[in-house]
Amino acid sequence: MVLCALRWQLQKSSRSCGAWGRLLQIQSSLYTSVHGFNQEEIREKLLAFPGGSIDLLKQDSGIAVLTINNPSRMNAFSGSMMVDLEEQVNQLENWTEGKGLIVQGAAETFCSGSDLNAVRAISNPQDGMKMCMFMQNTLTRLLRLPLISVALVEGRALGGGAELTTACDFRLMASDSVIQFVHKHMGLVPGWGGAARLVHIVGSQNALKLLGGALKVDPKLGLQIGLADGTLGGSQAEDGGGTPLQQAEHWISRYIKGPAPVIQAVKKVVLSGRELSLSEALRTEKDVFGTVWGGPANMQALASKSKHK
Repeated sequence: MVLCALRWQLQKSSRSCGAWGRLLQIQSSLYTSVHGFNQEEIREKLLAFPGGSIDLLKQDSGIAVLTINNPSRMNAFSGSMMVDLEEQVNQLENWTEGKGLIVQGAAETFCSGSDLNAVRAISNPQDGMKMCMFMQNTLTRLLRLPLISVALVEGRALGGGAELTTACDFRLMASDSVIQFVHKHMGLVPGWGGAARLVHIVGSQNALKLLGGALKVDPKLGLQIGLADGTLGGSQAEDGGGTPLQQAEHWISRYIKGPAPVIQAVKKVVLSGRELSLSEALRTEKDVFGTVWGGPANMQALASKSKHK
């Protein structure tokens, strides 16, 4: 058995090189110095605007909880919170035991976007573009995590908060919650990648309606257009009761049962299918398949003949 396990580990390392090469290309930052982006420079500027925090709890269940914590400002992102988020995403990228992620706001509201104090201070186009690139990098990395993620939306998700919900694989909405892309009221369009992701989620026509009309999306409309994947306390959620966080954990648990390497492999093949060309996605799927074929979970399943259960 020891020799078999060692042989599988060696084969896994060899087979995964091609997959990791392509996936690492996906996971690299969108913007670099070639685009006039200096990560440390914008971090320093953002840290000049403190307040709130982004809290991360990694649980033995394999589910992490990421909390947007700035309740005195409806969980708006200060500059330092933007940096916090990037650091927490970095931790999650390296969490080998992880399977799922729940993103929530503190004090029963999700997030109201950017703190206006920071926005006013960096309102010149150059700094605004740098902040935009920083948050696009971070939220793209969040969506590309090898974890199945869900945004737990209570209260309001406005502006950048609405964009944040689109950086998760799923969205669960509380009965009184609202998602609203309010950018046009601020004379803006989404800048954190929310528009591009929204088109993928709800289609271009619905995206035009949500952005052009700054429509308030309640749970009913969210389910209708595909922005919401379930509602808390409703039949769609099958949540089992409890606090909103407990309901979200119950909801996501059906999609992350099993060993972490298998769940992460599932996310990787879906990620490659979404972001790579078909030929590259097929090659990546083959390589990721090779990392789990003959592995512990596969061998256990074969021994128990569980395929048709």
